[in-house]
Amino acid sequence: MTFSPEPLAALLQALDDEGYAFTTVTPATHQRVLNRRPHAAAADLRDIFGWSLPFARETLPADFLDLLREGGALDEQGGACRSLVRVSSLSGRLFLHSAYPTEAADSVFFGPDTYRFARFIEVSAQDLEAPVHLVDLGAGAGPGGISAAGLLEPERITLADINPHANALACANALAAGLDVHTVEGGLEQVEGEIDLIIANPPFIADARGRDYRDGGAMLGTGRSLDWARQGLARLSAGGTMLLYTGSPVIAGEDRLLGALAELADEAGARLRYEELDPDIFGEELEQPAYAEAGAERIAAVGAILTKD
Repeated sequence: MTFSPEPLAALLQALDDEGYAFTTVTPATHQRVLNRRPHAAAADLRDIFGWSLPFARETLPADFLDLLREGGALDEQGGACRSLVRVSSLSGRLFLHSAYPTEAADSVFFGPDTYRFARFIEVSAQDLEAPVHLVDLGAGAGPGGISAAGLLEPERITLADINPHANALACANALAAGLDVHTVEGGLEQVEGEIDLIIANPPFIADARGRDYRDGGAMLGTGRSLDWARQGLARLSAGGTMLLYTGSPVIAGEDRLLGALAELADEAGARLRYEELDPDIFGEELEQPAYAEAGAERIAAVGAILTKD
């Protein structure tokens, strides 16, 4: 499967012209909604591009079907079709990402965390000057970088992700938003030039299956967040800023990521502002052995602003 950005960007514009809107929920909520409609086929655009239901060819206008096919995002099995992408609304724009269920290792995730991340960027941007070079690390489909670019109008925008499918969808989303972006398949080591603003929403779940878009590594899923913060501080220009949105498990009332980030900031000569944005997210994960054995009480959504002096 190879996504083609140009027809998919045209698909977003066509959906926008139709007044399409959809808010993507957690996978658990998505499944609960689908359980009300067992074996249902799609009846409208929201069913096709939001709820990821199968559809008959005649359900979707021919021009939409052609764009989906040209974009490499149409699964045709006999008389039944299925979109390989979902389309979600965020801050007045539409974004492509992976269809439900996002179980494949190369899935491009978008959900409630994306909305919290975008809100964190929006609030934080009020205290930032326009950057020369904005880098969205682990950009996925690009909602963070595209949202930040709309607020701060940087001269250069780089969207970096190890997943080629994510980069293709990010290109389509940027085209639809009228933005000129550069995508990088990799991390900060692949990004050229000075950087004065990094935004990041790394995976932060302790995922037993080790899926790249979800697994946050060591320290109950906070290891990758800490690694990215370390890499970001090493690449930032003097006076540069990193906006890090992530999740942190709380054990016996202690947020251990906060302590680790504070120590890292001190070593790097950086200032840290840290806020708990939502006290309880993905509570179902606490049933997983890693969290249960560690005695995790909750997983909090947190925002860290690291400024390099």
